[in-house]
Amino acid sequence: MTTPSARAGTKGVPRARREQQILAAATEEFGRNGYEGTSLAAVAARVGVTKTLLHQYFGAKHDLYLACLVPAAERILSAIRAAMHDTAGHDTAREDATREGSAREDAARESPSEEADPSWAVAPSTPLRVMHGVFTALEGRREAWFVLYDTSVPADSEAARRARRYRAAIDECAAVGTADVLLAAESFDALDADALSHAWRGLATALIRWWINHPDESADAMTERCARLFTAARDVLGP
Repeated sequence: MTTPSARAGTKGVPRARREQQILAAATEEFGRNGYEGTSLAAVAARVGVTKTLLHQYFGAKHDLYLACLVPAAERILSAIRAAMHDTAGHDTAREDATREGSAREDAARESPSEEADPSWAVAPSTPLRVMHGVFTALEGRREAWFVLYDTSVPADSEAARRARRYRAAIDECAAVGTADVLLAAESFDALDADALSHAWRGLATALIRWWINHPDESADAMTERCARLFTAARDVLGP
């Protein structure tokens, strides 16, 4: 039976699959080149479709940007919120880690060839849970972080307004999280919390940029790397 033309893409590719190909290509183009530096012609060429088809599927460049931004920003924000609210699981993990630490060490001595659990997977701190959530949300479309934080989108456009709302929501989560970290260290300076919140965003951006340049690194591998780096930084900078 012939597939209805309304549901088919070009060259026999189903429309839904073609749309995902376009969104993946557009996300990379927007993330690497910014809104201002991205053209529909470049996106179409990467996918192997015409600019006319791109317009038929997504409309103008502004609409294509929104189609890339919204689902990615929703995934990132949901992942951050879930990681920050996973307190019950975090407490349970700490208790389990305390009870089972000796058993794991004994098992490791008896079976040294057996691969151990990632260090971050046992009683992970909130920052590590957040970073793992962000990495997982971005897996497959890592450039989406830079779509969200693109400053070249016209400031008075709906796309820019939507992006600002998502960034503000993420900043709010970061403010709460960094304040909690400082309170746990008995630091109550509001400006310290604000500075740390900005530092977290910069660190996340730097790590994601590095991750893009190392495509073989998985989300779990990146989280393990962060755990090692955070531990090293704490040992160097701690009292």
